[in-house]
Amino acid sequence: MTQANIDAHQQQDIIATANAAADVAREITLSYFRGTSLNTESKLEAGFDPVTVADRGAEQAMRAVIAKMRPDDAIHGEEFGPTKGTSGLTWVLDPIDGTRGFISGTPTWGVLIACRDETRVHVGVIDQPYIGERFFGGFGIAELTGPHGDRPLAARRGVALSDAIIFTTFPEVGTPQDRKGFEAVASKCKLTRYGMDCYAYALLAAGQIDLVIEAGLQPYDVLGPIGVIEAAGGVVTDWQGNSAQKGGRIIAAGSKALLDEALALLGDH
Repeated sequence: MTQANIDAHQQQDIIATANAAADVAREITLSYFRGTSLNTESKLEAGFDPVTVADRGAEQAMRAVIAKMRPDDAIHGEEFGPTKGTSGLTWVLDPIDGTRGFISGTPTWGVLIACRDETRVHVGVIDQPYIGERFFGGFGIAELTGPHGDRPLAARRGVALSDAIIFTTFPEVGTPQDRKGFEAVASKCKLTRYGMDCYAYALLAAGQIDLVIEAGLQPYDVLGPIGVIEAAGGVVTDWQGNSAQKGGRIIAAGSKALLDEALALLGDH
């Protein structure tokens, strides 16, 4: 496992590329959001895992931006898979995280972008186009830019589990066993909210909430949030406290102390 050597010039280039990719995805997704021309398909023969022309169009546009600005980097997107690179860096893209929310008209979905090497996430972006908020983390920067002004991101610290606000995407998290694990933690928290998609991770980085627990995630679901949350001083692991970069069962917390409290309850599930 090797870590890419990224100098100050490359850092600025990566930041510019991340923002350019988010800009073009914002334009395309907004052209379909709450419209009447959105065609939805399911990726599953049994069940419902939706994908839309907006997902595919946004990813294609982001790929084109990255290929032009960073032609030596690899790309791995949810809709079109991996393309190889030679730089040691890979862009991981989820063009619409929360497609169910997108097709329902709720502004809880987002565009997720990460730039990583083999060992760590260097840059993460959570962009919510309809609200106009962009959460960015990487290279010593953790900031929210949006219609109400720009401000630093900082995860909330010093919160005990009994005072924590916990979020998850679905009422039924993963398998029945996964749900028992989530409920074991949520039952000890002050407030539980559901159905927030990637926006929950953005709120954690902004210091609004304290925990996000989910299961069944893919790397493209979590790498962008990892970059944002870690830059904001929070922590993201799997349910055993190990790296979350491969997805699966994920927990994000505002502090290591709160993470440890929650992991103690997840340990038997």
